[in-house]
Amino acid sequence: MAPLALLSVSDKTGVVEFARQLVEKHNYEIVSSGGTAKALQDAGIPVTKVSDYTGSPEILGGRVKTLHPKIHGGILARRDLDSDASDLEANGMRPIDLVVVNLYPFEATIAQPDVTRPQAIEKIDIGGPTMVRAAAKNHAHVTILCQPDQYEGYLAELDTNGEASLSFRQAAARQAFWHTANYDCAIANYLTDNDATEETESLPSSYATAGNLFQSLRYGENPHQTAAWYASGAANGWAAAEQLQGKALSYNNLVDLEAARQIISDFADPKNPPAVAILKHTNPCGVAVGAAVDSPLEDTYRKALAADSVSAFGGIVAVNRPIDADTAAAFTETFLECVVAPGCNDDAKEVLAKKKNLRILVLPDLTAGPSRTVKALAGGFLMQDADSQPINSDDWKVVTDREPTADELTELAFAWRVVKNVKSNAIVVTGDRATLGIGAGQMNRVGSVKIALEQAGEKSHGAVLASDGFFPFDDSVRTAAGAGITAIIQPGGSMRDNESIKAANELGIAMVFTGMRHFLH
Repeated sequence: MAPLALLSVSDKTGVVEFARQLVEKHNYEIVSSGGTAKALQDAGIPVTKVSDYTGSPEILGGRVKTLHPKIHGGILARRDLDSDASDLEANGMRPIDLVVVNLYPFEATIAQPDVTRPQAIEKIDIGGPTMVRAAAKNHAHVTILCQPDQYEGYLAELDTNGEASLSFRQAAARQAFWHTANYDCAIANYLTDNDATEETESLPSSYATAGNLFQSLRYGENPHQTAAWYASGAANGWAAAEQLQGKALSYNNLVDLEAARQIISDFADPKNPPAVAILKHTNPCGVAVGAAVDSPLEDTYRKALAADSVSAFGGIVAVNRPIDADTAAAFTETFLECVVAPGCNDDAKEVLAKKKNLRILVLPDLTAGPSRTVKALAGGFLMQDADSQPINSDDWKVVTDREPTADELTELAFAWRVVKNVKSNAIVVTGDRATLGIGAGQMNRVGSVKIALEQAGEKSHGAVLASDGFFPFDDSVRTAAGAGITAIIQPGGSMRDNESIKAANELGIAMVFTGMRHFLH
């Protein structure tokens, strides 16, 4: 009896030629459903429709077509059990040797910005995962293919051995279970994120994260650590970025790029002036905003670079405007690892091509980030909402006798957007919408204050200071005043807030409490 294959695919890439090889070269018979059957018939490939094979019509608008004992009995039958063979014979069933199934495009559907819940629900595949899991379970006898890139390998197995080897079937089964696991994970997360229930208003009782291998990396943070890049869902985020030139991205590049994206996302609105963030090891070393919406991007880049040109060497740059030729020329003057922007014009590409090792990435949507963040620990993981709440200055409170001037308030808003993206304990000194000094990741806040002010030097006179957490004592306020700082923004909330407020009043500093802390560990 000829071997029997069941083909039912949503992604029809390569399936017609694959089926042709199965029939013409390897004498397979094919059973197929819906659009797959039509595609094969249109190509002149002999195929039996599932409804004709089972004797049961498709019903419920196609919701039920492959959920039939003749299908699943043929997939699950164990060839080495006489009782299973007897059951097949008694019920007029044939063993199915090959199952080729991939699933409704649920992830691509929910990635569409205007998708409705009913549209998403209709893209939850039922029959597909059932067939995939059944074939994967019975991989001792059946081969399951769920990706078009597996077709060539299967045909090579037939050419070499006349059938798929056990090792090939085992590998295919593993891939199949990951395929359905990722699929179920995407559905569960969609329902969790989109159901307005009491539970999901906080954090869900269960949560899963999954992804498909997107790119193998040379190594991790250090050469002795293996690493890979996995992408979740449909192509979005960094997986959707276009790399125009440069070497392959490294693990550290990607970590830094995400940190850069997080900073620039706060300035990504087209109504904002041009903004540039230069980072090193996930911390900004220079951030600047142009004076007006039509300010040249090149000027803003040079403004950010001037904040700490030494640390910028080998850094990562993120900009909120498409790269133009003048800005591209400025990029080539310093050794940079990566640049990410929402676009890059042709003249700029020509200039940047002279620095062939400089990685240039175009990411049209710089604001699309995870709604929750996950951090692994022994025996599990931690999850939290992303620190992406909009900054609302209406919620801020001036706590000193002196109110900040309009210009100081604008400067404080800029400083606050930057400090939330600096590792704690974080202190940022800014002036003229550019960072002047940054103190990051110190074990005490006073140390961060001193580092930021020392870096700012004389430029701290008339500048403002932002702190990601409250001041537990008034020493930081006094140190800032001594350096010439005129206004401070911080969350407030210390038991000794009154001491800091008293010191600010005594020294003539304006102080604003935001009521929101931004620790970043």
